[in-house]
Amino acid sequence: MYDATEVLIGIEEHWVHEGIDAAQRSLPPDRRDDSLVLNEHGDVRARLTDTGPGRLASMDEQGVAMQVLSLAPPGTQGLDPADAVALSRDANDQAAATIAAAPDRFRAMATLPLADPVAAAAELERAARLGLVGAMVHGRTGDVLLDDPRFDDLWAVAAESGHPVFIHPQIPPRAVRAASYSGLGDGPDLALATFSWGWHLEAGTAALRLMTSGVLDRHPALQLVLGHWGELLLFWHDRADGLARMARLDRTVTEYLRENVWITASGMLDPAMLRHALEVTTADRLLFSTDHPFQQPSSAAITSFLGAFPDDDARHAFASGNARRLFHLPSAQPDGTV
Repeated sequence: MYDATEVLIGIEEHWVHEGIDAAQRSLPPDRRDDSLVLNEHGDVRARLTDTGPGRLASMDEQGVAMQVLSLAPPGTQGLDPADAVALSRDANDQAAATIAAAPDRFRAMATLPLADPVAAAAELERAARLGLVGAMVHGRTGDVLLDDPRFDDLWAVAAESGHPVFIHPQIPPRAVRAASYSGLGDGPDLALATFSWGWHLEAGTAALRLMTSGVLDRHPALQLVLGHWGELLLFWHDRADGLARMARLDRTVTEYLRENVWITASGMLDPAMLRHALEVTTADRLLFSTDHPFQQPSSAAITSFLGAFPDDDARHAFASGNARRLFHLPSAQPDGTV
């Protein structure tokens, strides 16, 4: 077992903005995101709203030196454009204030109002000036998919500024849920459509559509992040290469995964997943995360998992080195802290 001290930077660590949460919950039932209930399970709600002493204490217990914060789903997805714009600005201002209060412990990804694509590009530029280090998005805003041409300015800003874009899972559309994720009971239906399966197909499909529509060819510097060990794509990359051939893309899906996509563990500390990821991509594309507060791995579990890496260089890269490069974070201090 690996028992040395390792600096850890978690890059998929969630919080909630009270205004966005209230706006989501006030939507009419046919527009409301049913996965909001998952933010209420157990002590999740209290942990999501805490970006102060309680969160810092949890980080210390796990040995996590820094969290890169991002809104819990559904973010601003599904809100009216004007509300999404105003609330995204407020969320990013609040994130910047959290960072300012503890700059050695926090960074954050921007919340973007994708319901207004022009405003989303502008907000990413503003968030960068605030010191935010990337953006978290979802694959669909209403009926508009992430590969829609109207988002091209957003991709240009992200590529040119060097701000990575994290594609987070979201609940499938209602029609898809009715066809494929219903009939098992309320609880199982929701689980099947979200954390056990549907979420991950949604995020992986969004990434595949970005590749297939040529976004990564038009913006080769654009860097994407996928959670949960690549949202199934690392396990289906060879088959997906046929899609690249049919679309006559510049590269294969496997090449996009290795050159434009970073993979985070999302708290799924499974050595078998790690071994497979290292067969498909390289250690310098893997990122540590706990998926706070939805996964709560202990310090012992984290230490045990770090022992599964093949060498010190790969372990250091996963634990913090890759996050420093991707998010342009400061180098470690002489005492090993961020």
